[in-house]
Amino acid sequence: MSQPFQIIFTPTSSAEMSALPKLLQLEILAEFEVLTPDFVRDKPETFGRITQGDRSLFRFRTKDYRIYFERTADGLVIHRVLNKNSLKDFLYRSRLPVSEDEALAENPNFWRMIDGSDRRDP
Repeated sequence: MSQPFQIIFTPTSSAEMSALPKLLQLEILAEFEVLTPDFVRDKPETFGRITQGDRSLFRFRTKDYRIYFERTADGLVIHRVLNKNSLKDFLYRSRLPVSEDEALAENPNFWRMIDGSDRRDP
């Protein structure tokens, strides 16, 4: 029997969600219904993909937020939940003239931000 598909929040992403008003939290969580086990195959246009070596991180936009997550054997690990206008998100995305995903993939500061959010190893 296979394990149920899970959405796992790191302590950092959990704190980011908890800081939002309750109604907004519920609205964002409702958007997670598109995050099925086969989300990339079913709706690839919905997600940005950021790759470094053999590691792939996905970006999902909902409301005014960007959710950065990774697929693992356990399900999806949510690393960050950032307001699209937040200073952190702006600083990481605004420095390079290439596409957002390419800029993030090549920016070591982005990966440090992601790994600093208590990355879980499968």
